[in-house]
Amino acid sequence: MRFTSEQRFDDGVLERGFTLGEIPGILWTPASAPAPLILLGHPGGLRGMYPRLAARARHAAAEGFAAATIELPWSGDRPRSTTAEQARADLHRALAAGEPIDDEIVDRLVLPLVDRAAPEWRAALDALLPLPEIGGPVGYAGGVIAIGVRLAVVEPRISAALLFAGSFVPRTMFEQARQVTIPLQVLLQWDDEGNDRQLALDLFDAFGSKEKTLHANMGGHTGVPEFEGDAANRFFARHLK
Repeated sequence: MRFTSEQRFDDGVLERGFTLGEIPGILWTPASAPAPLILLGHPGGLRGMYPRLAARARHAAAEGFAAATIELPWSGDRPRSTTAEQARADLHRALAAGEPIDDEIVDRLVLPLVDRAAPEWRAALDALLPLPEIGGPVGYAGGVIAIGVRLAVVEPRISAALLFAGSFVPRTMFEQARQVTIPLQVLLQWDDEGNDRQLALDLFDAFGSKEKTLHANMGGHTGVPEFEGDAANRFFARHLK
């Protein structure tokens, strides 16, 4: 891992860009470091997602958490996948036509992404956890929810997860969801136009965690209430501190 940029905000949060091989990422650390780490999931495109990711990270830092994120495969400036681009085009075409989303499209789009992204997130943990600014357990917050599910199963260093139910999940991953045992909080926008609400509810039901909480709010994909940020901090305070 190599740090490529650095800036400190008025609230004392230090933001550093880094690269992990070909993968760009960002690390935010509070003035109160060492701090527990929260991995910030997102749908890809760090440059476009930056304002929302930075706001989430600084809100978490105000409660004493470090936060980090990396660019997803085939997003941002990373090399593209012809297969993924075709699957994404097929998905958007079906959504625009108001047609049911075929499981085959979801599998083509999501499964290769999960298979490649999960090892990259684990490699990021390998590089981040030895830093003196990081200490304590690790949490995962955000989407793509299928990536969060895979990490919750295969990565023992993640102690709790806040999952955003705003993306499609291959039905073959429901068996993995039953293997999840860490504490979960799932955030669902009830009127999310691009999300299958019933599938999200079925996935929540499938999770094997003894502690799992569903936060469902009215509104579309980007209408998450601001108070959910405070709820996220309380969730992670219970499990990471």
